[in-house]
Amino acid sequence: MGAGWRSLPGISRAIYGQAMPHADFRFYEELNDFLAASRRKRTFQVVFDGRPAVSGIIARLGVPHPEIDLILVNGRSVGFDHRLRHGDRVAVYPMFEALDIAPLVRLRPKPLRHTAFILDVHLGKLARSLRLLGFDCSFRNDFDDSEIIRRALRTHRIILTRDRRLLQDRRVQHGYWVRAGDPEQQVREILARFDLAGQVRAFSRCTVCNGRLAAVAKSDVVARLQPKTRRYYEQFWSCPDCRRIYWKGTHYSRLVEKVQRWCRAPIQAGD
Repeated sequence: MGAGWRSLPGISRAIYGQAMPHADFRFYEELNDFLAASRRKRTFQVVFDGRPAVSGIIARLGVPHPEIDLILVNGRSVGFDHRLRHGDRVAVYPMFEALDIAPLVRLRPKPLRHTAFILDVHLGKLARSLRLLGFDCSFRNDFDDSEIIRRALRTHRIILTRDRRLLQDRRVQHGYWVRAGDPEQQVREILARFDLAGQVRAFSRCTVCNGRLAAVAKSDVVARLQPKTRRYYEQFWSCPDCRRIYWKGTHYSRLVEKVQRWCRAPIQAGD
């Protein structure tokens, strides 16, 4: 029976009338997506031994640190390394994109001035759609998790992923778990989550390789055009990286409708 007691150290303390150390936790907004259903949108108690760092408890609950921007313990903002005490009340908040919380301890590095993403293997359609809207998106279907993290750190990109485990890597600084499974819903989710409506520059990037498009004279590309394209169109854009040529063909109006549907507002054409 002694072995059984050692495997459950809190029981013996409770039997002798000693309260087990615990803290009350409350997670807000989309951070609840990572919690068990019984813990969502409510205060719940977490029991611990000693004085653990708040980051360890949060990780144990399954909430990735890159999605957290603010932790309050007993009303005071703290860092991930804050050591918990018995009876603490902990409030955990997600990324703030519009609200100014500068006087508090933001847990992510400073927001990225240039919004750029790197997407995992599950989000190829989202990558193309975000490029259509003009956003800088790195994507290759042969990137493993380590390569995605290395590139994100080196090029200051936000990781977008459908894999929660990727965001639990301690090296990740900026990341977001995409909730929606439908590609169109994913686009709306990212636009809303990062407040990107004002940054849309539709048709300014190559949807295949991510290069920035530049206007070119028809005479410079005429030799590469199909006869009907050469006959009916006068305006062209080219990707300097992969040399693909773009023009406002019969598909253009359909793409404009798609962009407007995503943004739910008039679009700004790319420069």
